[in-house]
Amino acid sequence: MTLEQILDLLRSRPEFAANITHWEEIEPRPARWAAFPAQVHPRLRDALKQKGIQQLYSHQAEAFQAVAEGKNVVVVTPTASGKTLAYNLPVLNQILRDPESRALYLFPTKALSQDQLAELHQLIELMEADIRTYTFDGDTPVAARKAIRLSGHVVITNPDMLHQGILPHHTIWLKLFENLKFVVIDEIHHYRGVFGSHLANLIRRLRRICTFYGSNPQFVCCSATIANPDQLAQELIGAPVTLIDRNGAPRGRKHFVFYNPPVVNRQLGIRRSVVNEVSRLSRLFLEARVQSIVFARSRVRVEILTRYLREQATRLHIRRDQVRGYRGGYLPLERRAIERGLKRGEILSVVSTNALELGIDIGQLDVAILAGFPGSIASTWQQAGRAGRRSTTSLALLVASSAPLDQFIINHPEYFFQRSP
Repeated sequence: MTLEQILDLLRSRPEFAANITHWEEIEPRPARWAAFPAQVHPRLRDALKQKGIQQLYSHQAEAFQAVAEGKNVVVVTPTASGKTLAYNLPVLNQILRDPESRALYLFPTKALSQDQLAELHQLIELMEADIRTYTFDGDTPVAARKAIRLSGHVVITNPDMLHQGILPHHTIWLKLFENLKFVVIDEIHHYRGVFGSHLANLIRRLRRICTFYGSNPQFVCCSATIANPDQLAQELIGAPVTLIDRNGAPRGRKHFVFYNPPVVNRQLGIRRSVVNEVSRLSRLFLEARVQSIVFARSRVRVEILTRYLREQATRLHIRRDQVRGYRGGYLPLERRAIERGLKRGEILSVVSTNALELGIDIGQLDVAILAGFPGSIASTWQQAGRAGRRSTTSLALLVASSAPLDQFIINHPEYFFQRSP
């Protein structure tokens, strides 16, 4: 059974249709292409063509051009729209033309750092270039740190390590700070509130040290769709930025369904358990062998749902290892194996906390089920964006809990869909 057939089946079932408060259908959109800018190094262009990239999306070309003009940029496009290439392209191009150039990448999590390292390594190997790229975080062996300081062209780290392991020891990072051309800050929508103010102060320290060593790096920021990305980026880096938000990536048809479980106690306003409802709905997709991701609000809920779905899988004669949980606390090797399994299509269903909400490359799945409102509109779109290949139909299903915020969102869909994240 295909996803389209499952959607038709759900529409026709009175017990499901009675609990739908809103069904939004987002139309597909074709890609907008742009030729490689003339400044792109031939080796980089050839490597991209080996990966099957014959042209750039319009926002990637626009970002490259703005960076080439010496501007700080913030790229704001949806999940899986090729933001990574928007910053890798100018960085690698600069290092190919000037091997002394250096770049610093900041990611909010170590998992995302490892994912981006693999992406960069693949491109560098195709170019057959001597561009040394390393992660520098708490897991980096002490023996490797000296080599990273002396010879790393691209240093991938996180704000905590920049604060504790790099800036206080800037005298031994001389090579980096004297030649720093780019600072890339990914997932800037993650840096809000107190965490955002900490990062803003950290970036100001970084800029003072760069000035001391005679460098003036450009900033390339990336964000999910939020209401004020240019304002946020300017506050974080303390300098003007150019906003690039015209997405050129294609999009398949997307169904976004709001589902409110039936009431079981009208006096107390209690509805059927969100965990049980998600487990019941997930069975449909498991049965049809449709790849899905379930987002849960807590680690405990992840483990409970994983157990329930594995029991369902056993009854459907599906191997238990095709249903996996994913959260902080798992060993790094175990998390990498799950990410690979999702990307290759070996895992049918994964239950995750918001650990998979950020841009870790797990391929594009067919269905995203949100077990409760994630807490913000931006996070909801991020999680929903995990479903949707570039040419096929996808489904995002928000299942509400009895919590007041969930009930407000599920009963006022116009607040969600007509409001910028």
